Amino acid sequence: MEDKNVLPPETPRDVRLGLTRAQDVAFPLRWGIIGAGEISRQWVLSSRHCEGATMAAVAARSGDRARAFAAQHGVEEAYGGYAQMLARADVDIIYIGTIDRLHKEHCLMAIDAGKHVLCEKAMANNVTDAREMYAAANKNNVMLQDGVWTRFFPAVEHARSLIEDGEIGEVMTVQADFDTFYTTQAATLAFSDQKPASVQVAGRHFGPGGAMLEFEGNRFAVLTFIAFPSEFPEVTEFIGTKGRITLEQPAHCPTRLTLRVPPRTPSRYSDANQPSPEQRFEYPLRDTINVPDAYPNQQGFIYQTEAIHRCLAAGLRECPQMDQQASLHNLEVLASIRALKEGRSHPVPSKSESAASNY
Repeated sequence: MEDKNVLPPETPRDVRLGLTRAQDVAFPLRWGIIGAGEISRQWVLSSRHCEGATMAAVAARSGDRARAFAAQHGVEEAYGGYAQMLARADVDIIYIGTIDRLHKEHCLMAIDAGKHVLCEKAMANNVTDAREMYAAANKNNVMLQDGVWTRFFPAVEHARSLIEDGEIGEVMTVQADFDTFYTTQAATLAFSDQKPASVQVAGRHFGPGGAMLEFEGNRFAVLTFIAFPSEFPEVTEFIGTKGRITLEQPAHCPTRLTLRVPPRTPSRYSDANQPSPEQRFEYPLRDTINVPDAYPNQQGFIYQTEAIHRCLAAGLRECPQMDQQASLHNLEVLASIRALKEGRSHPVPSKSESAASNY
């Protein structure tokens, strides 16, 4: 295994921890795809560039749609319905790109067929469903990977290693703007498995608003949920006692990171209004991957796909970038925010609870 002490900080977490080998992106896996929609298109166009990946089959409710998808994107076989594809012994793993409310059903179908699964986020509608899905995967000794692709980007890997190595001291504040899911995962990345002591929410469901999560030690996550259309910054910042990390726009799939570690903090107040020195790191997307008409940086699906190949080659059933414990914790925190947004009871014990009345 690799020596994590000599690896650069953007090295994938599974490799950096010595759990896998970098070259095992070539580990052969034959992928089946459930769902022939737009997210599956973008995932296939990126993930087919993983050295060990073969796009073996696609299944959709409409056979015509599945066949058109296969012909357009070079998938070997197409099926109307899912059972026949899942019965194939030469399909190793399933990517689920259907709408969220069908994820549990489709995951359990694939797991019951003995297939590994990568499920697009949000993997489950609630924590209870997620626990049931993970229990089924563990019983069948297969991987069920939560598709939080953000965690696999090199810039995010770098940020995480800086936090874990104490380069910015203790993280005191996380500031992030975008939607509820992506901003919540930024908070749980920084504060690990710590549960918020209180959660406060304001704004409108599926509209502009925000949440403040308080953690022990007077630490906070300040999350802003933006409105479309608007010119939102989409930046995530991890603010520590010694320095600050910025995941630059678009922070849910970033290719740039800025690190600021001044001689003293706060830098401007301690050094006659001089700004903190900056270190900028660029992680450009691979120019060999072309995804026409894509959402931002969808070529970055490749990072998650390659991690899955490495982890399965090593006999692992989860990726350490987003393992089962982290997935469940993230869903729990997300549920505590959404419960307040929807005017329901707060599932997380809190010191003070408040929710806006206009939900």
